[in-house]
Amino acid sequence: MHLVVGLGNPGQKYEGNRHNVGFMVVDALASAAGASFKSKFSGEFAISGELAFLKPMTFMNLSGESVQPAAAFLKVSLGDVIVIHDELDLSFADVRIKVGGGHAGHNGLRSIIARMGAPDFARVRVGIGRPPADFKGDVASYVLGNFAGEERKQLDDVISRSVEATNLIVKDGVLTAMNRTNGKSG
Repeated sequence: MHLVVGLGNPGQKYEGNRHNVGFMVVDALASAAGASFKSKFSGEFAISGELAFLKPMTFMNLSGESVQPAAAFLKVSLGDVIVIHDELDLSFADVRIKVGGGHAGHNGLRSIIARMGAPDFARVRVGIGRPPADFKGDVASYVLGNFAGEERKQLDDVISRSVEATNLIVKDGVLTAMNRTNGKSG
């Protein structure tokens, strides 16, 4: 069993935000698996075969309050948890897999690490890039902004490649998935 977690913020206001790309990928994965979400573990939760999907509805900063109880219920180890999240430190459209490490300022990861007690879970990092030099606002405004223009046109492909990366982790293991995914760019 794998627990596949997409990070984001609940509510219509945030649906198209860069910070919600994890939700977008989990929605695509669950849809392909024919899974239907229900409210559980302070989130939207679904199971299909050996995959469980979770979208924490706690807001990003408290994601661990949803992830830890779901993992405990499923009796999955950290090695069977896959977290999909936006990544400022990757160019837009880059998709990379990583295991462990710090939170790099990502409050969703910070919360999960704090609640799970260790950072040793797989991560599908979906590049959103840093704000452009002419961006008026702070980083929080940027990540809470919607994908627009060229990004919006490429988003379906980015989600598709993120789905593929996640499926590779489940099917072939994280090391094989890293070798096949990392180094490719959008």
